[in-house]
Amino acid sequence: MKSKIKALKAKYLGIPVQVKASVWFAICSLLQKGLSIITVPIFTRLMSTEQYGYYTAYISWYNILLVFTSLNLFYGVYNNAMMKFRDDRAGYTSSMQGLVWMSTGVFLILYLIFRNQVNDFLGMNTILVLMLFTELLLTPAFRFWMASKRFEFKYQPIVAVTIIKTIANPVLGLILVLLSEKRDIARIASIVIVEGIICSIITIYQFYKGKKFFSKRYWKYALLFAVPLLPHYLAGQVLSQSDRIMISKMIGNSEVAIYSIAYNIGLLMNIFTVAINNSYTPWFYQNLERRRYLQIQRVTTIIMYIMAAVIILLMFCGPEAIAILGSSEYQDGMYAVPPVAAGAFFMFLYNIYVDVEFYFEKKGYVLFSSVAAASLNILLNLIFIPIFGYVAAAYTTMICYIIYSLLHNYFAKSICRHRGIPETILSPKTALALSSLVVGTALIMNVIYKYMKIRYGFIIVSSIVFIVERKKIIAIIHGVLHTMKEKETVK
Repeated sequence: MKSKIKALKAKYLGIPVQVKASVWFAICSLLQKGLSIITVPIFTRLMSTEQYGYYTAYISWYNILLVFTSLNLFYGVYNNAMMKFRDDRAGYTSSMQGLVWMSTGVFLILYLIFRNQVNDFLGMNTILVLMLFTELLLTPAFRFWMASKRFEFKYQPIVAVTIIKTIANPVLGLILVLLSEKRDIARIASIVIVEGIICSIITIYQFYKGKKFFSKRYWKYALLFAVPLLPHYLAGQVLSQSDRIMISKMIGNSEVAIYSIAYNIGLLMNIFTVAINNSYTPWFYQNLERRRYLQIQRVTTIIMYIMAAVIILLMFCGPEAIAILGSSEYQDGMYAVPPVAAGAFFMFLYNIYVDVEFYFEKKGYVLFSSVAAASLNILLNLIFIPIFGYVAAAYTTMICYIIYSLLHNYFAKSICRHRGIPETILSPKTALALSSLVVGTALIMNVIYKYMKIRYGFIIVSSIVFIVERKKIIAIIHGVLHTMKEKETVK
């Protein structure tokens, strides 16, 4: 037994740091978002649909307003800056925190001046909005810290902090919800408290390490890169968050709660998407710089197959997932699961294409694609939500994510042709085939939901295929690991 443990330990130590980092980043994302989803059944049963819908609307507003206050400086521009200012990454990070603080302070002053109007628009009171600003001020520090550690493949600190947050958030939330009659406010307060404590510590640490609040050079670079992308980032949040806000305004908070449960189930795949992208992007940047095109194509293709397979399996399990996460009040939400899950696949594809655009700093392409898709999403929601209810929002979102990824695909291929990069790094044939399969499955799934034997039969057959073909699957994974382990061959 000891020899086996030693052998496993030796194999683990022999894995390249990039691969180990990817695995642990995926585990962290699974822990953080997975436990959040696992605890959903507790909160949906302790809170009314109205209260849970109000809490969900708060989260949506936070995600949208964060774009304005932070300019999403921890996304595309940050990855580029880690390459451009590699000799002073800590200084760049602390100066970005300073820029976020300055921006958030400006918005806070504006809020205090127009407090009553903003409160009415958001549907919140002053205390709740101030809690919102607390998050907006502090949470970017954690995102900067996470992004910097990922870029350096230092996964151990991320694992430790993620475990603390993952446990503290639902535990404190449960305690406060049980002690309060206003359970929606209590749930929101638990998040603000946990995020506030952890992010405050990280903020102080990064200011101390970087020793820069203001840097004309860094602020100018970040603003010139990020400000033109503000409509793009806002459009991304509109695609992912506006449906819940529009359902709340047009139908009610109870329907928001039902839709949110279905949306959370469909976006289980977003856990894998974000985890993969967080480790894939630094690896992609470094390999694109080294012109290792064949390696990029291999990894991209395999990841596409894995994502499509898991998403389709998730669609087949939609009714059971709804039953687990919500009470009988939420059961109709299962019909929103397939289109939302399909949309997650196109979110994944978009991330692959937009990495090319960000690497070559083609902000105009990114901006056009995002704004076009978001504008279409709002228009379709305005037309179809009043007619077909909240389920319509799931299908309009899927359609818009398809258009979103198609536009980014077109521009990414254009960049590749212009730069002399083979378009095969985007795996276009694989993407087209798997996209057709995922969308086709989503469209017929609501009919299949009526036939339990067909669904269970598919799940059983899929399990058998996995068991029988496990050696080939393991060999494919080993191939990916080998590709990521290969030394640079082309300069």
